[in-house]
Amino acid sequence: MKRVKYACLDQTIHFQLREELIGHEAAARAVKDELAQFKAQLERKRSKYKIIEETVQPDDSIILKIKKQYNDYDCGDYLA
Repeated sequence: MKRVKYACLDQTIHFQLREELIGHEAAARAVKDELAQFKAQLERKRSKYKIIEETVQPDDSIILKIKKQYNDYDCGDYLA
């Protein structure tokens, strides 16, 4: 029998500019808002996570590298 002892996701998420928004500044602001909502959702769900890297691209989109808890499994020392 197998049992998952520890589980952790390693994700790279690209928050891209939305083309339907008029003006570059509005699209860049929407990206920052979407990222803030994503982080707030992690906090609300009480997910364990660690942001490895947050990089603003030349077009003002954002690439987020994150390690986070998978479901309710223990993360062990993945997030240490």
